[in-house]
Amino acid sequence: MPEADTGPDGASAEADLLLLETAARRAGELALTFFGKNPETWFKGKPGMSPVSEADLAVDKLLAEDLRGARLGYGWLSEETADDRSRLDHTRVFIVDPIDGTRAFLAGGDEWTVSIAVVDSGRPVAGAVYCPVRDEMFLARAGGGAFLNGTRMSVSSRRSVSGATLTGPHSIVANSDVIAAGFVGTDILRSLAYRLVTVAAGRVDIGTARGGPSDWDLAAADLLVQEAGGKLTDVKGRLLTYNRPKTGHPGLIAAPDALIDAARAALRSAIG
Repeated sequence: MPEADTGPDGASAEADLLLLETAARRAGELALTFFGKNPETWFKGKPGMSPVSEADLAVDKLLAEDLRGARLGYGWLSEETADDRSRLDHTRVFIVDPIDGTRAFLAGGDEWTVSIAVVDSGRPVAGAVYCPVRDEMFLARAGGGAFLNGTRMSVSSRRSVSGATLTGPHSIVANSDVIAAGFVGTDILRSLAYRLVTVAAGRVDIGTARGGPSDWDLAAADLLVQEAGGKLTDVKGRLLTYNRPKTGHPGLIAAPDALIDAARAALRSAIG
C-alpha cells in the first residue's frame, strides 16, 4: 500500500497511524475510569452551552503527552486545549477530540469516541476513531484503506436516495422533505465522529451534520469515509480543509461516491 510523505519528524503516515491507535486505546482506557461515575462537569461556550467534564481534560492531557512528546515537529489542535494558533506554522498537525460525544458519555451512552487525526497541508493523512464501550477501533491512513478492528471496511453500494438509510440530527432526519424523498431515518448518534464512521463501515448509507462542527469533530472520520470509498463534503460539494484560522465548518454530508451528488441534491434544503 502506498504511504504518504514523511512528516517533519521523519515519521510516515503508517508510523503516525500506529501512534494514534496506541494513544487512542490508552485514552479510551482512561476515559472508562470516569464513565458512569458522575465526573465533575461544567459548561462552556455559547450558544447551547456545551458540557465538559474532568474526564475530557484528563484524556486531553494524556493525549497531549503521548502525541506531542512523540512528534515534536507537529502542531496541536484539541477541543480541550486553548488554541494559541502556533499550529498554523506547522505543515503536520494533530487534531484531537478527547471525548467526542460528551453528552452521551455523561448520560451513560455507548457511542462516545476518542477521535484523533494527523493533518498534512490541510487534509488528514492518518486517523483513529475509538469507541471504548463497544471496543471498536476505526483506523485509516491516506492511500491505505479503512479498517474496523483489523478488517477492511467499505461504504454501502446503494445508488439511490430512495430507501437510503440516514443518520443525523433529528431536525434533518425528521424533515418532511427528507421523508418524502424516501430516506429512512436511523438512531440519533451523539458522537459526530461515530455518526460518520458508521457511513464508512457501510452500516448507514448517508450521514449528515448541521453547520457548526469543528475540525476535531471531523478530521479523523473524514479520512475514514474517504478511504472506505466515500466522501465528506459541504452542500456545495467541497471537500473540507483543516488547520485554518477558523476551525468551524458548514452543514455536511457523508455518503458513498456513487451517492454523494444525489444525496446533496436531496438534502440541501434540510441541512441549510
